[in-house]
Amino acid sequence: MPSIVELKKRPIYAYLMVLTFGQAASFLGWNAIYTNFAVEVAHLTGQQNGIIQSFRELPGLLSVGVIGLLLIFKENTVCSLSVLLCGLGVVCAGWFPTFWGQLWFTFALSLGFHYFEAVNQSLTLQHFELTEAPLVISQLRSVTAKGSLTMGLIIVLLSGTLDWRFLFGLAGSTALAAGIWSFWHKPDNSLLVVQRKGFVLKKRYWLFYVLTILSGARRQIFNVFAIFLLVQHFKFTLFQMSLLLLLNNLINLFLNPFIGLAINSVGEKKLLTAKYSVVFLLCLTYAACNSAALAAILYIVDQISFCFTVSLRTYFQKMADPKDIAPSMAVGVTVNHIVAVMVPFIGGLLWMIDRRIPFLMGAGFAALSLIMTSFIDYQKAWSTENSLG
Repeated sequence: MPSIVELKKRPIYAYLMVLTFGQAASFLGWNAIYTNFAVEVAHLTGQQNGIIQSFRELPGLLSVGVIGLLLIFKENTVCSLSVLLCGLGVVCAGWFPTFWGQLWFTFALSLGFHYFEAVNQSLTLQHFELTEAPLVISQLRSVTAKGSLTMGLIIVLLSGTLDWRFLFGLAGSTALAAGIWSFWHKPDNSLLVVQRKGFVLKKRYWLFYVLTILSGARRQIFNVFAIFLLVQHFKFTLFQMSLLLLLNNLINLFLNPFIGLAINSVGEKKLLTAKYSVVFLLCLTYAACNSAALAAILYIVDQISFCFTVSLRTYFQKMADPKDIAPSMAVGVTVNHIVAVMVPFIGGLLWMIDRRIPFLMGAGFAALSLIMTSFIDYQKAWSTENSLG
């Protein structure tokens, strides 16, 4: 079993951790501020919020663009530029409290966020072996929680005393600083397996694609409607939402390191089965919830369940051709958003009819994910060699 102490000595480890921390702090800051800013300052309706959130997911659908960028730039360069773009989008969002302002700068920060996710996942799976990757990914999730926790604490302390633009600027500056730092601390990729250039879509990866699509669709119910339920329906203030995010990230900070150990111990199939079983029950409970306290508890449990999603990445690493990792991670982020782009928009319309409907949709996505998880079979995946493109 590899030691995380030894893994931390590699230059790539510090590189990924700093960028992950910077982007996580920046994105959490935006996420913590946005909904209250949208409701209290920009005065957006549920439908407008749904449109913006759908637009936020559009860059995920366009993540195959990373493949084109990798024909021109090295992965490290794309990684750094993505984090810079995310930070810049967050900074600018606070200066435009209108529907169109939020739409375009949300798109910009999301483009940086999703492109970083694709390249970050690729570099992690390329630099670390099968038993190392689960540990490192878990540490990355823990660092994400640290970044989020730090920014969340700052927002809790400063909310109500500082201008919205200052809060957005403070959040975005962390990603900007990390991105600038990374240009002078690039890891050596010369010993890695040369990645295939261009678009890669293979039959033997079909289950990974399906589970990723369903995961993206279900995740939007949490990202958009669970938070909107707390703010619009139960009237949570920015201070209360920040406290809730702090608690979430404090739990994740201590929980995430154990996820990697669990993956190496019991495997992805069992962890994903447990995750989707819990998520199914969560969505049904969301639909019936009439208590602010219960909604907050559901939000926390939902956030914890998301930690187990890293199992999808390590599952792919175990059954994929090492040459396919970089293009496949870009494809993975894209397919994750095929349905996710539509869910906030459709859900926003359905929310106007009955706020319970989006959560029932989430239960349906979780049930389908549970069924598809039963098909996980590493040996069978390797036996299918035909390519679709």
